[in-house]
Amino acid sequence: LKSLGFSYDWDREISTTEPAYYKWTQWIFLQLLKRGLAYQAEVPVNWCPALGTVLANEEVIDGVSERGGYPVIRKPMRQWMLRITSYADRLLEDLDDLDWPESIKEMQRNWIGRSEGAELEFCAVDQEGHDLGAKLTVYTTRPDTIFGATYLVVAPEHVLLPSLTSEEQRAHVEEYTEVAARKSELERTELQKEKTGVFSGSYAKNPATGEIIPIWVADYVLASYGTGAIMAVPAHDSRDHEFALKYELPIIKVVSPPNGNCDPEEAYADDGIMINSSSSSSGLNINGMLSQDAALEVTSWVESNGFGKKKVNYKLRDWLFARQRYWGEPFPVIYLDDTNEMVPLTENQLPLTLPELDDFTPTGTGEPPLTKAADWVRTTDVLTGKPARRETSTMPQWAGSCWYYLRFMDPKNSSTLVDKAKESYWGPVDIYVGGAEHSVLHLLYARFWHKVLYDIGVVSTKEPFKCLINQGLILGEVEYTAYRDNEGKWVSADSDSSLSDCIQEKVPADKITKVGDNYVLKDDPNIRLNARAYKMSKSRGNVINPDDVVSEYGADSLRLYEMFMGPLRDSKTWSTGGIEGVHRFLGRTWRLVVGAPLPDGSYKDGTMVTDVEPTFEQLRVLHKCMARVSEEIQETRFNTAISAMMEFVNAAYKWDTQPKSVIDSFVLLLSPFAPHLAEELWFRLGHAQSLAHEQFPEAKNEYLK
Repeated sequence: LKSLGFSYDWDREISTTEPAYYKWTQWIFLQLLKRGLAYQAEVPVNWCPALGTVLANEEVIDGVSERGGYPVIRKPMRQWMLRITSYADRLLEDLDDLDWPESIKEMQRNWIGRSEGAELEFCAVDQEGHDLGAKLTVYTTRPDTIFGATYLVVAPEHVLLPSLTSEEQRAHVEEYTEVAARKSELERTELQKEKTGVFSGSYAKNPATGEIIPIWVADYVLASYGTGAIMAVPAHDSRDHEFALKYELPIIKVVSPPNGNCDPEEAYADDGIMINSSSSSSGLNINGMLSQDAALEVTSWVESNGFGKKKVNYKLRDWLFARQRYWGEPFPVIYLDDTNEMVPLTENQLPLTLPELDDFTPTGTGEPPLTKAADWVRTTDVLTGKPARRETSTMPQWAGSCWYYLRFMDPKNSSTLVDKAKESYWGPVDIYVGGAEHSVLHLLYARFWHKVLYDIGVVSTKEPFKCLINQGLILGEVEYTAYRDNEGKWVSADSDSSLSDCIQEKVPADKITKVGDNYVLKDDPNIRLNARAYKMSKSRGNVINPDDVVSEYGADSLRLYEMFMGPLRDSKTWSTGGIEGVHRFLGRTWRLVVGAPLPDGSYKDGTMVTDVEPTFEQLRVLHKCMARVSEEIQETRFNTAISAMMEFVNAAYKWDTQPKSVIDSFVLLLSPFAPHLAEELWFRLGHAQSLAHEQFPEAKNEYLK
């Protein structure tokens, strides 16, 4: 990194795993705890008995662990949670103030998933309509469709399911819930998967129609979202429609499209005009209303009659903040032996460091590895002297990365997380460059913590990152693949015959040529090849070692080429020929200022520039370059900024003289891109102090007309 000329202040280097750093991660947790934003709850987790650990949703595929293929079940476990849902509205509203890609902001909006609707109550009854003494609350964003609700669906984990299950159906329901427990939430909600369910044996009364409708159990409904129960309207919801067709449940259309046209075989999920939506028994009539008006009318009706209320809901759930593993920040709390009361550590007890441990493997019982450190677990409450035990779960990897940008502002401070004056001077982060994969995890968590720190006066801004740029990948060099049949003959990539039966063969770049938009063999232009650039990886053998590039072409050539390859936000393909091109440009720039090499290959001291007044045309060319470079830097279009400098050099080679003031300004323009070459030229131009202390040149309008 140093050889590449990055202007990092290495005195600010930090590691989130150092006790001096995670002392303040633990301190932030204590502030969350103090404000009621950290709590413990029994939550369903993906438990793998064979691995003896909890797995993330992404680590469970078809009910088995991604690693090893072991069975996974859902079981409740007491875990630390962070109440990120308390900040849902602020996280949503403040997105409008951020200079982020709209796609990332939309991903966060969808992840938070704010929706307005209603909670409706359905009384549970038996087949004859006798009250079972239970009420099912459902959440819906479409209360206008209540007349089309022909059945209810509850999640397999719903707390009322055991009491709602009839004896005739109990074995079927229990078998179904056991199967559902082996699936992750991602699997259960996957739209492409076939919907499955089982009848509970109980019914509910639709408050709008008075009809008795069945209560089903299905794993596409999650206990953790909404109320864990839905009213199914198969005519106007695709999942409910698929389920109703499979289990031969009634489908009643209650919304007609404005133009009256819709596919009778599909669910119509948009707004429209209400039909089949009146009942003399309930007195509710919304026929002929627009969907939006009908939704308001139904919500008002259920509130007036005690059947429900208006409700705002979120897809966002509280953040599961505990991990049953060794490597993570210890929680700064203890539990008293006699009462099991949780007691936070005091600030002067921080950092609570991890103990030395030889065996980091899971215990196999669900207990975290830290339980093996018995001497560390056993402790004493400093305030009461009572015996106590430490928390043995640890914080997730997100904890330390939620606030690291603040520590860069004040990395050595041992008395506070960040000095107020320094935070006010440096914050917030002007530009954050990071991949889109962080959009709904790290970036959302960091925004949440930052808002908490704002509320308690640690930071002076509501948001941590003003501008976000998603950088593109640098792909390996293009690979050319040809195909041979079983007889060893070439087969063109556009052949009608199956290429899957052919042998693939990589072809060197010097053996191919381009004809139109296609790559073909030089020796046989009728044989078309597949050309593709892949993500760099050791397994493909296409990794470019920057040290090797610096050794052959110099650090400035590497820097310049990476910026010249294309826009920062786009993925780009590495080409050795491309770096040779920018290397030649830097050579031309050097010779423009210094002159041609001597016979022995060396260069004379000094430069070719002269202290003459530049002509108007020379100033016009310079200031046009200044304006373009400045604009393109602001827009992070570094490739076109470099193109502008190349155009300047081409123009300058045609001049009879190289005015020093013009060349000075150009070298300053070049310096952010090729700092080593620029510093050397700056010195040769007679300047004693580094150009890093100079003002970046600004274009004057008088030369841009």
